[in-house]
Amino acid sequence: MDEAIDHRLVALESRLAHHERLAEEVSDVLAVQAKAIDVLTAEVRRLRLRLGEMEGGWAPSPADDRPPPHY
Repeated sequence: MDEAIDHRLVALESRLAHHERLAEEVSDVLAVQAKAIDVLTAEVRRLRLRLGEMEGGWAPSPADDRPPPHY
C-alpha cells in the first residue's frame, strides 16, 4: 500500500479507538447516573408519602390566620 494511505489508516484506527473508549466511559457514567436517579426518585416518593400522611392529620386553626406578633 501507499505510505500516505497507511498513515491515514493508522490515524483513522487511532481515532476510532479513542471514540470507542470515550463511548464506554460515557456509558459507564450514564449507568451510574441512572442508578442515582432511581435512588433519588424512590426517596422523593417516600417523602411525598410521609408528607401526605402528615398533612392528612393537619387542620388549620384560627391562630393560623392571625398576623405574627411583630405586625
